Amino acid sequence: MRWDNLRVEIEEGHRLPGYREPAVIRRFDAPEALNIRFYEVFAKSALNRVPEQSQVPFRWTINPYRGCTHACTYCLAGDTRVLMADGTTQEIQHLRAGDLVYGSEERGTQRQLVPTEVKDQWSTTEPAYRVTLDDGTELVASGEHRFLTPSGWKHVTGDGDRPHLTPGAEIVGAEEDDDLRVASIDPLREEMLLYDITTGTGDFIANGVVSHNCFARPTHKYLDFDAGRDFEREIVVKVNVPEVLRRELARPSWKGEHVALGTNTDPYQWVEGRYKLMPGIWEAFRDFRNPCSVLTKSPLLLRDLPLLKQVAEVAPISASFSVPTLDEKAWRASEPHTPNPRARLEAIGELNRAGIPCGVLIAPLMPGINDAPEQVEPILEMAAEAGAVSVGGIALHLRGEVRQVFFEWLESYRPDLVPRYRELYKRGAYAPKEERARLQALARAKHDTRDPSLPGRRFLRDGGDPWSARAEKRDDRHPPPDQPALF
Repeated sequence: MRWDNLRVEIEEGHRLPGYREPAVIRRFDAPEALNIRFYEVFAKSALNRVPEQSQVPFRWTINPYRGCTHACTYCLAGDTRVLMADGTTQEIQHLRAGDLVYGSEERGTQRQLVPTEVKDQWSTTEPAYRVTLDDGTELVASGEHRFLTPSGWKHVTGDGDRPHLTPGAEIVGAEEDDDLRVASIDPLREEMLLYDITTGTGDFIANGVVSHNCFARPTHKYLDFDAGRDFEREIVVKVNVPEVLRRELARPSWKGEHVALGTNTDPYQWVEGRYKLMPGIWEAFRDFRNPCSVLTKSPLLLRDLPLLKQVAEVAPISASFSVPTLDEKAWRASEPHTPNPRARLEAIGELNRAGIPCGVLIAPLMPGINDAPEQVEPILEMAAEAGAVSVGGIALHLRGEVRQVFFEWLESYRPDLVPRYRELYKRGAYAPKEERARLQALARAKHDTRDPSLPGRRFLRDGGDPWSARAEKRDDRHPPPDQPALF
């Protein structure tokens, strides 16, 4: 098999939740693999479906790895009642994996309640807000938690590039005739222990209203790992992904939808140089003429350029590189195991010259670390020189356990900035609206670098986020390359 020639030491077997067979644990004899364990597993599926209620511009993803060696450093009150599948309610703090609750599914023009399984439950301490509805219902949640409205999912608190609740906004309830409107949204004066669950439908019913799941670090908890160092040191490798993908693409039921890579963890993290799973994935897309895209931090993508060009001959394909900074100190501190950002920008140019539409995502933008104009402008200039077909910028957001991971890093790297960040993020996962607007403005491009040989590609002059597009407006023929969920 493809990994037989690797210099490894088999240490033990280990059973991971969700995998029937024990995982084979290996350690590579390489400096960059120090203290990292790789769990080789046989995946049951390669294509992962995005929940129907999600507004991202694609419906399918592939993640050949879980956890990420790049080591990049970037919910509801416990007494919230969740509607169980038997019609009773249970406090969210007492729910456990395997419990059956009600979620919802869109069937035609209507949303119907359906039983769904709780996949996981976790907690985190964050600033909390009280959302009060006109009928007196109260929901205590973090600022980044989302509730369903007739116009889509909305966060509790405002964010310049994300929709949010406001007084008078309607919230979708468990019953079709529910007329629930927000009366007020009030910040509480203390941080609280808040809880969240993941369900099979991607949502659940909290105090009578439809509530969104929060889901690349927290997903590691599904495997009994934590979201901190385990996410960086305990890497699950789905060694049979190319073979499984071929079987799934060959199914008569598969409709050839766009598939995005890099939506959870980077498929070109350095260990891909050892396992070489991506060539088989690109070959499958080529042979089945399937639209696809990838977001990465690694020029290792260029290794597969011949395959990308073969895919481009038969199906739409695009790429995007994340480049948060060119400052070497900031890069080495915040992304300690990633390739040089300048090499990423050079790769953008090489891909565009080869006919593979490629853009840049300046993210995350971190106040006091990589947000000075003299830090951002060189990225824009190099992106323009590289012919980037899109440029976007996203401010740092700290959701769930990522908040603790980031602040631990900040304490050691820039302790002088800790008070500033605690003030910026005191209300939740997102900085204040004015700060986000300032950061996003930094990423606005000066030049339209559209290549006339690439018809239909749009240059995101305002740092636009194509993920905010409604699902019905997405264009599967030319899917946007920006996939911020990597962070």
